[in-house]
Amino acid sequence: MLTTAPKGTKDIMPDQIYKWHYVEKKFREIADKYGYSEIRTPVFEHTELFTRSVGDTTDIVQKEMYTFQDLGNRSITLRPEGTASVVRAFLEHKVYANPQPTKIYYETSCYRYEKPQSGRLREFHQFGVEVFGAESMIADAEIISFANDFLTECGIDNLKLKINSVGCPSCREKYKSALKDYFRPHLDKLCENCKDRFDRNPMRIIDCKSPEDHELALNAPSILDYLCTDCKASFEEVKENLDTLGIEYEIDPTIVRGLDYYTKTAFEFVTDKIGAQGTVCGGGRYDNLMYEVGEQDVPGVGFGLGIERLLLLMDACGVEIPKADSMDALIVFMGEDARKVALKITKELRQKGLKVDIDAMERNIKGQLKYADRLGVRYAVVIGDDEILNGEAQVRDMRISEQKAVPFSKLYEELSK
Repeated sequence: MLTTAPKGTKDIMPDQIYKWHYVEKKFREIADKYGYSEIRTPVFEHTELFTRSVGDTTDIVQKEMYTFQDLGNRSITLRPEGTASVVRAFLEHKVYANPQPTKIYYETSCYRYEKPQSGRLREFHQFGVEVFGAESMIADAEIISFANDFLTECGIDNLKLKINSVGCPSCREKYKSALKDYFRPHLDKLCENCKDRFDRNPMRIIDCKSPEDHELALNAPSILDYLCTDCKASFEEVKENLDTLGIEYEIDPTIVRGLDYYTKTAFEFVTDKIGAQGTVCGGGRYDNLMYEVGEQDVPGVGFGLGIERLLLLMDACGVEIPKADSMDALIVFMGEDARKVALKITKELRQKGLKVDIDAMERNIKGQLKYADRLGVRYAVVIGDDEILNGEAQVRDMRISEQKAVPFSKLYEELSK
């Protein structure tokens, strides 16, 4: 057990981390273009933050949260998603007093106790963006455009964007009543989860992944038929904005998202390339969340995107992620005097910006050159007693197996060509 990671967690090893660096860099570049600033929040929060924001009718709160009592007898939970923590930080630091909107992005780890499957782990990582303070549906179209640009930049071109409106609390009450009327004669056919959802939040039945429940939900009433005048107008504006931006979409009334705080816009980017659970990115509007958490009437809209699932999809799409550049040079030395000179040269070359390594195993010359070859370095800089005497190193080009003498003072110029 001591040498095995807990179930549902995964090490990101050095030979794979370049993929993470690649998508992280892409995400930050897009965020910068769109005018977002980064936020970093604690890995755990007071449990009440999530029960109030995510919703006590959700699977996350009911079954999946990692909750414990700390030494002060406080109920603490590892964050199961990113938005609630960002909302808490926005309220705590009174950012609502600043000119709005506030545009925030983050990369964060999240924790949910669920059955591990393709691209879904108990510890997983997300990119997320949030826009606070903007009532206009321009913000909804902008975050969808952000996600679309990022996924396109990652080389993914087979996704479908599905959009819906989940209305406001007023029109949702009428819709929930209609859903209960529809599902009530079929209650005995529903899975145990959906039987429980029937009274708590029947909209979650629409989103059930059980094949039987999914089939039954196909003929359920559509929320689009129950939207109030304001929610209808907002949804039309979202569609108009997406049309203007040239972003293709499909209206899917079954998208309700897994969190209770959504209002109006809900959307998902989906694929069939990484298993049945095909959502790669999802989000929407949550105009009442700030008030639920801290009694500030501030609208919000955002999305979350799973990094593990993104990398799986990129692999399935045949995207070649370039590996990080190898070291520029390995300093190879023979003898005690050469060791001292080699250490000084290594430091000087690093200070000038080159990526340089030195053999900490103190192998013989043959072993060091083999090590240089395994590292994939371009040059091996060989220093021995003769080289010290002459004030020059033997610089070996590992790609063409040729070498030449280079004065110590000229090493940087030679290696940086």
